[in-house]
Amino acid sequence: GGRGRGMEELAMLRQLIGEVQELLELYGSPYHLHLHPHTQLLHPPPPQLRWCFSNLVDSSAEDGYYSLISRAGKPGSFRMLEPGKSPPTKKSRKERNRGKLPGTTSSTEIMEQQIWKEFPEELFEAVIARLPIASFFRFRSVCREWNSLLNSHSFSQQCAQVPQAQPWFYTITHENVNTGAMYDPSLKKWHHPTIPALPTKLIVLPVTSAGGLVCLLDVGHRSFFVCNPLTQSFRELPARSVKVWSRVALGMTLNGKSTSGGYKILWVGCDGEYEVYDSIKNSWIRPGSMPSTIELPLSLNFKSQAVSINGTLYFMRSDPDGIVSYNMVTGVWKQFIIPAPLHLSDHTLAESEGRIMLVGLLTKNAATCVCIWELQKMTLLWKEVDRMPNIWCLEFYGKHIRMTCLGNKGLLMLSLRSRQMNRLVTYNVSSREWLKVPGCMLPRGRKRQWIACGTAFHPCLTAMA
Repeated sequence: GGRGRGMEELAMLRQLIGEVQELLELYGSPYHLHLHPHTQLLHPPPPQLRWCFSNLVDSSAEDGYYSLISRAGKPGSFRMLEPGKSPPTKKSRKERNRGKLPGTTSSTEIMEQQIWKEFPEELFEAVIARLPIASFFRFRSVCREWNSLLNSHSFSQQCAQVPQAQPWFYTITHENVNTGAMYDPSLKKWHHPTIPALPTKLIVLPVTSAGGLVCLLDVGHRSFFVCNPLTQSFRELPARSVKVWSRVALGMTLNGKSTSGGYKILWVGCDGEYEVYDSIKNSWIRPGSMPSTIELPLSLNFKSQAVSINGTLYFMRSDPDGIVSYNMVTGVWKQFIIPAPLHLSDHTLAESEGRIMLVGLLTKNAATCVCIWELQKMTLLWKEVDRMPNIWCLEFYGKHIRMTCLGNKGLLMLSLRSRQMNRLVTYNVSSREWLKVPGCMLPRGRKRQWIACGTAFHPCLTAMA
């Protein structure tokens, strides 16, 4: 048994080293490995075998969808399942050995323990922090030490150094309100996490996020929850001190660069009431009252999620049209009167690289199109910067289209639906690229799920609620 585990770990190590080589080729490295004059790192695997979840990329985006399913009794540990596909057929030992390490010669088949036991530990963490999320969960099975990386301070620091990838989207489907569906745009894959700590009797909706954590609010606007959808790190927030049961808008910011420095959540109501939750103190604070310069009631646009830029939250309002902002550091409220574009509906705020954007439906006569605007800082006017391709907009002609924005952080996910159609698209603000999103289906299900609501979040393995 011990020998078998050793061989398994060795195989995983070989696979990891192949990925180390690819990272070194792609990015260069601060580490210079001098092993032995005649010792060679493993030959890079052929392109079709690079990255340990290459089948995530190669399989059909419409048909292949993976689940992150927790192991019973072990919060935070996941298995990657691919529903709808038969298990791999059993291969002979000869075939298994042949497929273990493609491209290697017999001289590199045996790895010298004396050499590899000196492999720098800090390089392991640096490489694993840069792996695709799905690959990380697979590598956790190698040994206890790698499994404990999620709670490691040094691994958390390595993750913080990795440039922020595209956001993922945490959504709720109409038929399964208490099980989320996560979309990974880089692999065009849906995942189906389970968060067992969420109360089953409440319907909770994702409303905002920061640092890899998603804030959820129950439909009665009374209970708040924060979780990391990847690891099931979970927290139920204490009850608010102000008993305002009308609808509230929420925003979330980090105190520093990661959740280790704590985070804050703001709720604000149309009558000007507001409170701030501090995760370090685990309590709600009422900083003061809204200044008289801000016109009340706020008439908040609850379809629009808040935008967070450099510690300031921006909310969309109407009557008068514009934006109200709250600086989470200084506690200062501001109001900006900004006339809305004509013929606009279903509009929501978005942000990209510090810029405030607007996305909405523009309808004139029977023609409907999705448009993107950028706020001009000098004039405080919206300037149109892009439109959905005409050939897509033709599908909307004569139909009553409704749009919901399911994520507004640089990469937007838009749900467009009418009686005759139900479409999901993403829009990359910086590259101006429109893409159709594959349908979301539950594991072992064939029916496409209708996404009810969602929010964008930057996946972070070490974010703690």
